[in-house]
Amino acid sequence: MSFSGEVKEELAKNISPARHCQLAEFAAIMNFCGQFGRDKDGRYTIGFQTENEALVKKGFTLLKKLFNIEPEIGLTQQEVQDIVRKAGDAQEPVSRLTVKNNCCKRAFLRGAFLSIGSISDPQKGYHLEFVCTTEKKAEQLQDMIREFDIEAKIILRKKYYVVYLKEGSAIVDLLNVCGAPVSLMNLENLRILKEMRNSVNRRVNCETANISKTVSASARQIRDIEYIREHYGFSKLPDSLRRMAEVRLDNPDAPLKELGEYLVPPVGKSGVNHRLRKLSELADKLRESAI
Repeated sequence: MSFSGEVKEELAKNISPARHCQLAEFAAIMNFCGQFGRDKDGRYTIGFQTENEALVKKGFTLLKKLFNIEPEIGLTQQEVQDIVRKAGDAQEPVSRLTVKNNCCKRAFLRGAFLSIGSISDPQKGYHLEFVCTTEKKAEQLQDMIREFDIEAKIILRKKYYVVYLKEGSAIVDLLNVCGAPVSLMNLENLRILKEMRNSVNRRVNCETANISKTVSASARQIRDIEYIREHYGFSKLPDSLRRMAEVRLDNPDAPLKELGEYLVPPVGKSGVNHRLRKLSELADKLRESAI
């Protein structure tokens, strides 16, 4: 099962004990994927446009709890009108009165994700979205998500309005709002592992770059020192530069700080760098004079 499927399976099992929250979640399900119809005998029917069996089961469970209606039995016109009056007609955004409490907003968002939400595999990236048929419904979802201090954006994709989140922390917060603690922890664990791998990779890349830089600088210094030895001679160098040249040749892989410790008396990193720069400048002058 996909990660998105796991989240929906967990949310489908989460049914609020409060009737007003049940109504808010049912309103979301009806608003985003509910439909009324008539059977061959002319009786009114209710259904859900989805392939998610868990959502269908939850929708009918809420229908039974809220309206005492059995899904196998056809609805009367009065029952349909009662459902529309309380849950909305599915054509317009749900009434703000239905989701006036924070707990009801959480339930509504849970129903919305079950109906039109999806989340990408966190191993590959962070992306959660709701695909809405109208701009007004998308804006209501966006506003409701923002009420929990979670940033959500809207983009038009073909004929649909997509409310989406791309930050891992924002997705974690929304899963918490919707009531999916197990999925939240699974996502957090994956985020931690991913961040650790990225941190290790950055550190390795940094150390590799530093080593490469050190090796490149050392090779250049040794070339300069060998050129001085062949075309000028160490005997003509001041004692400080001569000793520096000898120490570098004896320790081609050593960093500057370590080189300074081999000198007598020891010299700091900046002092070593200064002496090596003097040797390089001398090598450059000798090369220029030889041209």
